[in-house]
Amino acid sequence: MRDFPFPLMIFAAGFGTRMGALTRDRPKPLIPVAGKALIDHALTAADDAGVRKVVVNTHYQADQIATHLAGRGVSISHEADQILETGGGLRAALPLLGTGPVAILNSDGIWTGENPLLELAAAWDGTRMEALLLLLPVAATRGHAAKGDFALDDSGRISRGAGGEDQVYVGASILDPARLHGIPDAVFSLNQPWNAMIAAGTAFGVAHQGGWCDVGHPQGIAEAERLLHSAPHD
Repeated sequence: MRDFPFPLMIFAAGFGTRMGALTRDRPKPLIPVAGKALIDHALTAADDAGVRKVVVNTHYQADQIATHLAGRGVSISHEADQILETGGGLRAALPLLGTGPVAILNSDGIWTGENPLLELAAAWDGTRMEALLLLLPVAATRGHAAKGDFALDDSGRISRGAGGEDQVYVGASILDPARLHGIPDAVFSLNQPWNAMIAAGTAFGVAHQGGWCDVGHPQGIAEAERLLHSAPHD
């Protein structure tokens, strides 16, 4: 068993409005892909990496997610009044996660190839990094709009806003949460601390050695299942 060095936050609080009727009576993390709930694909990656502490945030149809996770050793950070977005949700969960850097997975992605968490852990250098994001070139992603999120330079630093953004964030990262405490808003995206880290030169990216599909819309389910079917199996 591997001994993964970071606690893990899995984001699962969204309404899933782009899924239409599929999320009318269930949360997006429980939509099945290849016979397994979306969130279980993320939890499989966590189990395979040897993650010891997992926290999942909830809001919409929270009881269903809690029932699904019961008995699995997962802590829940429930956002009862409003969805806090990624930054606010992570900050609210920090008492459950503990101090120090945190690994993050989105619950609406499917990864093939190398384990995304192990790739991040192997590349993390806390002496110079506040954030490390897992990336793929736009053309290598599935189910994602034909637009990149970041540019990646030869030193591994990420940037955006100056053109050349040909890399997509594939929903897996490691973050030092220290900057979250200085943000006055209760509801905010991780883009806010990421932008500060980019300006400070402490935001980095690493290439995922495998495939990824964004399952944020109904068409993404079939795309993800094709990706899983085409992936090499041991």
